[in-house]
This record gives sequence, C-alpha cells and structure tokens, in this order.
Amino acid sequence: MKTLLIDDERLARAELRRLLAAHPDIEIVGEAANAKQAREMIASLAPSLLFLDVQMPAETGIQLLESLEPPAPDVIFTTAYDEFAVKAFDLNALDYLLKPVDPARLAAAVGKLRERLAKTAAARPSAATARERLAAEDKVFVREGDRCWFVEVKSIRLLESEGNYTRVHFDTAQPQLFRSLNAMEERLDPKFFFRANRRQIINLAWIDKIEPWFSGGLLVHLKGGAKVELSRRQAQEFREKMSL
Repeated sequence: MKTLLIDDERLARAELRRLLAAHPDIEIVGEAANAKQAREMIASLAPSLLFLDVQMPAETGIQLLESLEPPAPDVIFTTAYDEFAVKAFDLNALDYLLKPVDPARLAAAVGKLRERLAKTAAARPSAATARERLAAEDKVFVREGDRCWFVEVKSIRLLESEGNYTRVHFDTAQPQLFRSLNAMEERLDPKFFFRANRRQIINLAWIDKIEPWFSGGLLVHLKGGAKVELSRRQAQEFREKMSL
C-alpha cells in the first residue's frame, strides 16, 4: 500500500516510519510537514493510505482531508489530542491513533485496513454480475426504523454522507440508510446524479440556480432550499458535463 506520512514534527514522522517497518506491505512513498506539501504529494504520488496528524500549522489535518476530492486515500489519524476523534470518524477515517503511537494499536489499525481491502476485493462483482444502475423512473424501497417509503429515483434531490451511512433527501423526508455514499453512487446513473464533493451527491434535475463561489468554485441551489458547494475542480468537471 503506497503510504504518505503527514506530520509537522520530523521526529514523529521518523518514529512512525520505524514502527511501520514491521509491516512490509506498507510502502512509504513520501513525507510531508504541512497540508500544502501533502496536497501536492497526494496529487503526484497517488498514495492509497495517509497517516495524518491533526494539529499542523496553517491548516489542520481534518481541513486537509475535507478538501480532498473523492475518491480520497484511506486515512489513519495520528495525534496527541483525542477531542477530534468524532470529527475524524465522521470523515470516514479508518482509525485514530494517539501519540506516542502504540505498536499494538498501529498493528490493529493496519490489520483493519487489510481486512477491509480483502472484503472489498472479495465482494467486488464481475462485469457480468454487477448490479445495474438505477434509471430515473425506477422506484426504490427505503426504510428507516418503522417508516417505509417507495420512492422514484428522480425524486431524490440530495444524498449526504454521514460516516458509513447516507442521508437521502426526497419530498419532506430525510431518512438515513445503512450504506455508504460511495456504495450509493455506484447505483446512481451519472447522467442524472453528480458527485458535488466528498460528502454530497446532487440530482441535476433538482438544480434551481448556480452562482460563482470562492476560489473558482460554484454554489448550487437546489429546489427545496439546500445549498451545495462545488470546489474548483468539481466545478470544472460540472461545467464540462453540462456544456453543449
């Protein structure tokens, strides 16, 4: 697994590198001392795993992770502070290790990653057995607790990631489904749905208006009142997708 170490403390990076030597399948391809360096190295090296510090100068590790376009690498946070754990897992972090990093906890985190990759590979359907994408006119059964809906796909205006779950917005309902946003994206037709950012997918038919936003991005207003930000990169992809 191509891995990038991101920490503003050189000694912390060195110690983590030493501990990871016990895991030969972890290939450390680079080190970054801040979010700016990390973003450049992620773009050039395409690592599949980040060991990411939280507290760094100028930009935190959480801010860096929030800024990455999907699909982002897997992330294991390493930090001296435990108050950011909830936010980290909300961003789908694989694990959260407190410094000084315990070798046993590190091994458990790496083992968790191996197990998840193995399950993903085993569950990946072949082209012949892959489930078909849902058409706009298809209806899907949605359930949350004791409440049930039979919903036309075209009536779903917004999907939002909440950790490993997805909140689906249609009509006046907003049920939470026990499926990740990535899994939901695989079933949705990209002709009608667009991955606006790491945490949100929008139905193009529900767009009410669009306005310029910060740093070359766009702010999309959906019918019903929701507002969704597109980064500069996603905004460019959106423009290309929607132009004649």
